[in-house]
Amino acid sequence: MANYDSASAILLHSHASSVSVFNGLNFSEWCEQVEFHLGVLDLHLALLKDKPAAITDSSSEEEKLYNKAWERSNRLSLKLLRMTIANNIKTTIPQTESAKEYLKFVEECFRSADKSLAGTLMAQLTTIKFDWSRGMQEHIIEMSNIAASLKTLGMAMEDSFLVQFILNSLPPNYGPFQINYNTI
Repeated sequence: MANYDSASAILLHSHASSVSVFNGLNFSEWCEQVEFHLGVLDLHLALLKDKPAAITDSSSEEEKLYNKAWERSNRLSLKLLRMTIANNIKTTIPQTESAKEYLKFVEECFRSADKSLAGTLMAQLTTIKFDWSRGMQEHIIEMSNIAASLKTLGMAMEDSFLVQFILNSLPPNYGPFQINYNTI
């Protein structure tokens, strides 16, 4: 049993080190990474299901195994969540013994920061202009990256919409190109 626990700890630490640290401004990205890694480790049970009923003398073997799996998932999920949150933020999150509740507390405290970031990114996407300070490819990549960031915040947009934003960001001498594209 000790070898199994130490192997789990090493694997958990390895996965935790590849998750972006939650800094208060990146909830959506952090949450997505945490859920992915817990799923890969098959430890997401505690995030998906509420705590099972307590084991009694009349509990079946299946119920006992499920309870044990849930407890392990909850314990290790909590560890991964806490390991991937910046220290200055940990103190603002109420302590709980449930990984699902802990994640909910984090979301409630910091979802508004995501909304603020989404507004900033949307404003940036709609006002950015190509200014010749760099190449066209870099300009398009920057706009595509902003759109990708918005997608992680739950604001996905159609490719055609992004293309329209890119076209609108071009200077007037690209007018014939814009007209040609719009007639296709």
